[in-house]
Amino acid sequence: MLSRNEASWDRIARVVIGLALIALGIFSLQGAGGVISILAGLILLVTGAVGFCPIYKILGVCTDCSDRTS
Repeated sequence: MLSRNEASWDRIARVVIGLALIALGIFSLQGAGGVISILAGLILLVTGAVGFCPIYKILGVCTDCSDRTS
């Protein structure tokens, strides 16, 4: 089971930025830039929704672990 490693503020920021990148990729960018923007937005949206970031896990970062140890 994956434990949460993102604080609420981190999750909200990821969802908002993810939605913005998806919209940018759909409505403004074309070609590879649009695809990259949509993919990056989807990754941020999913990690924000579930509260777990694999890159944070690899780097040992936890914005929601002030009183917990990994």
